[in-house]
Amino acid sequence: MKKNLLAACLLLAVASTAEAQVVYHDASVYPLLGKATEATLTRYERLPASYEQISRKPLWDLGRNSAGLAVRFRSNSTQIVARWTVRSNFGMNHMTATGVKGLDLYCLQEGKWHFAGSGRPQGRENRSTLVRNMETGEREYLLFLSLYDGVTKLEIGVDSLSTLEQPAVDLPVREKPLVFYGTSILQGGCATRPGMAHTNILERWFNRECINLGFSGNALLDLEIAELMAGVPDPSMFILDFVPNATVEQMRERAVQFYDILRAKHPHTPILFVEDPRFPHARFDQKIALEIKEKNEEVAAVFETLKKRGEKNIYFLSSKDMLGSDGEATVDGVHLTDLGFMRYAELLYPLIKKRAQW
Repeated sequence: MKKNLLAACLLLAVASTAEAQVVYHDASVYPLLGKATEATLTRYERLPASYEQISRKPLWDLGRNSAGLAVRFRSNSTQIVARWTVRSNFGMNHMTATGVKGLDLYCLQEGKWHFAGSGRPQGRENRSTLVRNMETGEREYLLFLSLYDGVTKLEIGVDSLSTLEQPAVDLPVREKPLVFYGTSILQGGCATRPGMAHTNILERWFNRECINLGFSGNALLDLEIAELMAGVPDPSMFILDFVPNATVEQMRERAVQFYDILRAKHPHTPILFVEDPRFPHARFDQKIALEIKEKNEEVAAVFETLKKRGEKNIYFLSSKDMLGSDGEATVDGVHLTDLGFMRYAELLYPLIKKRAQW
């Protein structure tokens, strides 16, 4: 009994010593990528505070999720630790906790971002060592935040004798960001970790800031979202991926008006319309197959209307090859796995590379 007690005390002492060697810094002093506006209620959310009185409640609540947001910093520490708090302690039965409310750390080497470690959540209050046992040396980091919950507090922990500083290189480039609007898929459902959402993949591949305005089940062409997007200074491209949520009637009523709000402030910025994915279960579900067909016909009609009107710098992306042909790129027939997100990013990459105005 005494031996067990002594062993427990030694373990506690070792743990306490390890904890004491980590010094935590408030992440709010470091650059935050992925926001369309700084006029938010708290730092790690996406919609202007004024939208609480304007937007539908589900849209407002989803806007408080931290999807697409990422903190940039530099350190010479041999380990990177994170302490963070989430707003809702949200959970879903088809998405990992690391994706919903975890963190994802990447390190810059030779101009490319490499996965370094993920922060596994324990609940509302969390602590996780993201990476350890590194050689001492200055490194640049990109820390992606939770996709389906809102981070309310974030601290970065480093060795007590090391430094935690502002980034020394301007990557990802923040000028001329890519601005995305869409559904639960765009928000990141159901990536296993934040870095695997396709907007975050593309942010690393292009080394260009991406703004994620994905709202699960709520990409219904709300015009205040168009106003928010239009307020982003000098975007390189708008990617409109609302079709999985918007009904045919909503597209008829609002799609052109949504477009016009963007075009009024950005007369030359490329705008991309994306079709509804060919969801694999539509092979068997006739109702879903018909819905996809009707929605894609309608978004194509909207696109043709704009073309006939003489609109320039507008593009249309077929979803034929978005998810592959093997039916293995989703969790539930709709929401993407990491494989699905990688395939979607690979489809978008060449079009964006060719058409974005950088």
